[in-house]
This record gives sequence, structure tokens and C-alpha cells, in this order.
Amino acid sequence: MGNNRGHPTATRVSPTDAGAGRKDILSKVWHPQWALCILVCVPNPNENLLSVNASETVPSRVDRREFIKTSSLVAGALAFGAPALVRGQHLNSKLNIACIGIGGKGRSDTDACADENIAALCDVDSGSEAYETQTRKYPNAKFYKDFRQMLDQMGDQIDAVTVSTPDHMHAIVASAAMKRNKAVFCQKPLTQTIYESRYLRKMAHDRKLVTQMGNQGSAADGLRRAVETIQDGLIGQVHEVHVWTNRPVWPQAMVRPLGEDPVPATLDWDIWVGPSPMRPYVGSHNPDDRFGIYEPFNWRGWQDFGCGALGDMACHTVNMPFRALNLDYPTEVEAMPFGQMNKESYPVGSKIRFDFPKRKAHIPLEHPHLFHRYKKLEHDAVTLWWYDGGQSDPKVRGGHDLSNKPPVELTADIAALLGEIPKSGCLLIGEGGTIFSPDDYGTSFFVKLKGDQKFLHYTKHPVMAQYPERIPRNRYGKNSGGNVFAHAQEWLVAIKENKPEMCYSRFDIASRLTEIILLGCVSLRVGQKIEWDGRNMVAKNCPQAAQFIQRQDRTGWALS
Repeated sequence: MGNNRGHPTATRVSPTDAGAGRKDILSKVWHPQWALCILVCVPNPNENLLSVNASETVPSRVDRREFIKTSSLVAGALAFGAPALVRGQHLNSKLNIACIGIGGKGRSDTDACADENIAALCDVDSGSEAYETQTRKYPNAKFYKDFRQMLDQMGDQIDAVTVSTPDHMHAIVASAAMKRNKAVFCQKPLTQTIYESRYLRKMAHDRKLVTQMGNQGSAADGLRRAVETIQDGLIGQVHEVHVWTNRPVWPQAMVRPLGEDPVPATLDWDIWVGPSPMRPYVGSHNPDDRFGIYEPFNWRGWQDFGCGALGDMACHTVNMPFRALNLDYPTEVEAMPFGQMNKESYPVGSKIRFDFPKRKAHIPLEHPHLFHRYKKLEHDAVTLWWYDGGQSDPKVRGGHDLSNKPPVELTADIAALLGEIPKSGCLLIGEGGTIFSPDDYGTSFFVKLKGDQKFLHYTKHPVMAQYPERIPRNRYGKNSGGNVFAHAQEWLVAIKENKPEMCYSRFDIASRLTEIILLGCVSLRVGQKIEWDGRNMVAKNCPQAAQFIQRQDRTGWALS
């Protein structure tokens, strides 16, 4: 890729011949139809293989008989004017959607699917404002408190399921829907444990299901532009990434409250607790408190139910560098909490180091054809630093002073650009320059190459013109409904066309990002550095981490 203007190349890129050894096949089976076949037999442009190792799916040689069979089918289909090879029953009809969890983020997830048929709504609390609003908005939807009962009674009437519950229920609910071969949209983080994440990834792959995780920044053109240009050489080899957030904005560093309150008649507490150990219900005694002790919002800070600041924001803020740098299994993760870590909740702040080794990846070429489909990337080792919260300050929301950010010498150019260091951000430091994204979702970014005096927005930096667009853009109504709507629409269109690979945050990719993030939670909970064997899902130096890698579910609750 272009380096004509003196800027260093980001990655060591060399074309990979995906068709090695096939010339002998063509010489033996050549037919006039091959001229047509060469035009149509290209890989799906949405493919983005994050890494290459023995445990992952990689391009393989095409068997001669399968090559002839596939090419003949395509040529024959074109000759007879056959329709595209997609599942046709939903192309011109509405999908039946079941929405599990309809408060908070669940409300916008449901509304993003409103152009389809909302067939069922499920929530453990029928006394919430969200229940009143959403059941009025979708009067034809059947309402349930128990997702299991809903799936049993309406399974054959449902095409797809959204999962917008607290973190500890994600995998339990999603796997139950996937077992019934339903397409699934699941909020971030995909799961609460690493084992669950890998379980859902395998389930989606084996059943060829259409899936999407709810990190809506994935739909943004800016994020995809950052990914492709960093991979293609914009700032050189990246050795440091710094990501920070204003979370938590809910209580953390608290101990379990004493006593027990009556469970509200509208709330099913047993289902809400789900696979976690049962505990007494305790409600807020402050009439002005809308967030409660555990529900409807403050569950994020409790280790049994949430994943702290990491779980809330890292699937957004780490999303862009994760994709751009093809991050996979880290080798070491070390978390440093602010204050004393307890066994009930996450701390008011933490700084976490993730070390990633050298790695290789294959990504689609800009103009793939029959023999050259991918280019090979080689990334140097990189360290990612995560910062959340700050020093304890009980007078402000979240209980911290927002002081936990990267060193000031790294953020001086950001302060010059914005006049301050934003509450959230992502900074990639490369050999040839830096990239800074100022928002929670990675939807926009600024570039400062070596020799530049200041950061420039990516749409105004002249060097960007030499990098072609090669990652397909989400085209599903971002102007009218924003990235939340566009991200959901990408999933819905993929269901109708039966193309799981259309989803940019499908579980095959989202689970890898989630695993990395959850390792930070594990390191916090065990209180020490983790040496990680990702392929075998083992903390080599820390056997006590096993209980947090795979949770012991409460009796009666298990993955499907």
C-alpha cells in the first residue's frame, strides 16, 4: 500500500496466494465456462480473519472435485437466470422477533427492530416504566417473565432473539435460543465468563447461525476506516495502545448489604439471579434512587452479576484497536486496582496491562480474485493499557475523581487539540505516527504522523487519499436511525439473506474481543498477574483463576 509521501508502512504486507497449486487443475478441466467463473468466484468481502493459528479457521485449498462442482453450479445458475443463493422465505416478509430484557439498553434494541414483527417481549419485572412503555408500543407482542417459557411456547413462531439482560444472564439466554437455531443479537459484553464466550462462538459456528454483539460503533464508517488504514500502513507498527473511560458511573468497591427486603410483586427475583448464587433481595430505601442496589441498573458493579467498567465499555472502546491490530490471545494480563479489592464488587478504578505477542493475520485484498484473495499481515508485539475510574471520591457519581488516564506526556497533543483530555478515549502509538479516537465507540479519529504539527481529523488529512476503502460499509439507515439502528439492521438483513458473515460483530469475532476484556476482570478478582494460555483457556501461573474462567452455575441454570 502507498508510501509515496514518505510516511512509514504500518505492516509487513505480502500477497498470499490462496490458490497455490491450482494451475494444474485449470489445465486439466478448462472449459469456456471458466471465463465466467473467474468473474464470479470471489470470496465474500466481509471476511476478516483476525488471526492465523492451528485452532482457527483459515483459507484452505479447494478440492478439485468441489472446485468443479461449485463453479458449474454458479455458471448454471447464471445461465438459467436463477435467483441469488439465499434463504428466500423472509426476503419480502417480516421477521418475528422476541426481545428478552426490555428495560435500559433492551428498549433501544427492541426499537431498532421495530420494522419487523415484535412477536414477544420478556422481562423479569412487569412493574417497571419500561414494561409500561414497551407493552403499549408493541400491543400485539406476547409478554413473558421467563424466557424459557417463552421459547418453549413460541419457539416455532420466532425467527430471532435479542438478549439485553444483565451480563450474568447473556450466555444462559443466548445459548437457549441458539439451541433452537434462532438468530441472536446479544448485548456486550457477549458473556460474563471466558468459557461462555468460547461456548457461544463454537455454537454459532457449528449451527451456522446469524449473530451480532451489541457494540454499535462497529456500524460506523469511521471505525471501519480506522481499521483498514491502520492495517494498510498508516502509522507503522503499533507497540502501545492506551484506552480510558469515565466508567464506573454506578457504585463500586462496596460490600454486600445486610438484611433482606420483600421482593416486589412484579419482580421474579429467582430468574433475575439466574445462574449466580442466590442472595437476599435488597432494595433501595431512598425514594429518589432510580437505580436500586442490584436492579434495575447498579448490577454492573457486583462481581456476581456484572463485569464492572471493563464489561460496560471495553467492547466499545477497545473494538477499533482490537480489529485494526488483529489482537488475539494475550500472553500476560496484570490488573492494578485502586484501593483494596474485595470479593463482592469491582474497585472504583483500575489500570490493566495486556501484553500481546507478535502475530500474523490474513485480511481480504481490496480486489480479490480467484488466485489472490488475501494479504498477509505481520504485527509486532504490542501492549494495551486500560484505565477506568480514579481515586475514591464518594461525593461524585461513580465514587471516583476521573483521574485515571494515560501519562500526561502521551496526551499533550490531545490536550492541544481539544483543550482538555476527554473523559473517554483511545490512543494508538505507532512507529510512524499516532491515532486518537475521542469517543466511546471509535466512530471517529484523528491522525498525527511524524512531521505533522498537530492532529488532523481523518477526513481532512491528505495522506488518507492513498488508502483505498476495502472493508464493506454498513449501509442500513445510519442517517435516519444512527449506529444502534444500523447495527441491528445489518443483523436483520443477514438473517433474511442467511449470510452470517455479513455481521461485522458476529460471535466469531465478538467472542475474541470479549475474552480479552474478561481476562482483565479475572486478573482483578485473583489479585495477581495472569500468564495466559489462550488456546487451552488456562492461567498457567494461577490455578485459582479457573473459578472465574468458568463459573459454577447455580443448580437448575446451565448453558443449553
